[in-house]
Amino acid sequence: MQTEETMEQQTAHIPKTGGVPDRLVPWALLVGGICCIAGFLMAFLYAAPVTGSTVEGAALVGDSMVTGVVLISQKIFYLHMPVAIASFIAIVISCYYGIRFLASRNERYDTCAACAMQIAFVFVICTMITGECWERFEWGVWWTWDARLTTYLVLLFLVIAYLVLRAGVDDPQRRGVYAAVVGILALVDVPVCYLITYLVPNSLHPVVVRDGGMSGDMALTVVVCMVGILLIAYVLYRLRLRQACITQRTVALQERIERREQTATSPTAHPQTAPPAAAANGKDPS
Repeated sequence: MQTEETMEQQTAHIPKTGGVPDRLVPWALLVGGICCIAGFLMAFLYAAPVTGSTVEGAALVGDSMVTGVVLISQKIFYLHMPVAIASFIAIVISCYYGIRFLASRNERYDTCAACAMQIAFVFVICTMITGECWERFEWGVWWTWDARLTTYLVLLFLVIAYLVLRAGVDDPQRRGVYAAVVGILALVDVPVCYLITYLVPNSLHPVVVRDGGMSGDMALTVVVCMVGILLIAYVLYRLRLRQACITQRTVALQERIERREQTATSPTAHPQTAPPAAAANGKDPS
């Protein structure tokens, strides 16, 4: 009983895995994959081009003169927007667990925050890649210091700083505190990234939802893509969290085994048997 309690105490800081959240992972992966594939097909075969994406006559797009074509680069929007929203949600989740760690100093919350921020990093990179591809085709350059792009670049640097800081601090408590502070800074930048195109009138980045809203086919395609990407993000988070928990439990078990081996080989673990009283007095015990 004492051994079980000791093992439970050693793993108290490790998040609990299994249960309903992990049982939903295969179904989330299946539905998410289907939605992503369906959304990709709908973007090219179902959703109509937005106003301004069709070139009639001749027009200069980037550095090239095009005539009478449909700008397929607009279809990147159906992937770019969902991965950006997924990155925002992952940062919010990471900050939530970071604040809970600051309040309780329970390392299980720090582990959840770290896993969420790692997933956020993946989707931030996807957002930057898809955004740069669209920018190259629409604006003719790979980068410009637009307000939206600059604020999102700051967000990328904050996420990288979070991960680098965690790798550079050994003490778990200090690492969790520092990381939580950086996570809060990243969360502050999230609404700035989203609202900057509304706050800065001369921003080059297009407004996602205009006054007239989206057409029905566009809205449906965005919803399908959004569901697929968010489910994939959920799957990645649960798998990363499970892997982190397995690693931590393995380390805890190894440390417990090493302590038991050290205890078994310690001289105090095998005290020498004291001689009988008669033998100690020089008499024959018989």
